[in-house]
Amino acid sequence: MRKMTGGFGALLLIVSVGCSPKFYVPNTQNVPMISEKGQASVSLAANGNQGEFQAAYGISSAVALQVNAGIVRPREEDNGDGGSGQLFEGGLGYYRNVSPTVLFDIYALAGFGKMKNDFPSTLAASPNTTGKIEADILRFGVQPSLSVHRRHFSLSGSARISSLRYSNIQGNLIFGGVNQVTYLTDNKTSVLIEPGVTLRLGSEKFKLQVQVARSINLTTSDFKQDESLATVGIHYRFR
Repeated sequence: MRKMTGGFGALLLIVSVGCSPKFYVPNTQNVPMISEKGQASVSLAANGNQGEFQAAYGISSAVALQVNAGIVRPREEDNGDGGSGQLFEGGLGYYRNVSPTVLFDIYALAGFGKMKNDFPSTLAASPNTTGKIEADILRFGVQPSLSVHRRHFSLSGSARISSLRYSNIQGNLIFGGVNQVTYLTDNKTSVLIEPGVTLRLGSEKFKLQVQVARSINLTTSDFKQDESLATVGIHYRFR
């Protein structure tokens, strides 16, 4: 079985979950819908493998900041295979009220984190290895979004485009006859495009949130990563 390490951002993000190692798990996209100076938002989102905190603040009539933090820690497999990861991210963005009910924004994002995988199930076949791999993560990107909103409802479409890089890759893990340290070193940079949809329902300030997203690796189409994301959470926007 596989477990993978990931983190946030989200991130991001990077654990092994399933039947083979994976090295990237997308995090929930922070779509704060800041629409005026002095406005702030806070979100919590999660699924069975990861949990995330997100916040944003309008520092002027057109500029906002956001910060994100997340951890990935899926339940270990029966054979002890598992992993963990985390991502911390910040962003500076521009927003514009296209109309009273339509909002456009775009954020420049930078994040860092760490991932770790532990596969003790591989030690019997590869006794001279540790069954572990870990690496540092850097992710830089942009995220535009367009939101339609009413008092009790909002629907946002977003697309995060980012560059993902692994460094300080360490360990000794052989899986399926492949040296995973060599594999990750050979694929240490990727370009990702991640379209997502966020639905919020509730009161004017407090809403329940559902987000679904895809993660498409434009550099290595079969890179060992999760290709989809679904999280639920809460979103609070206030002055």
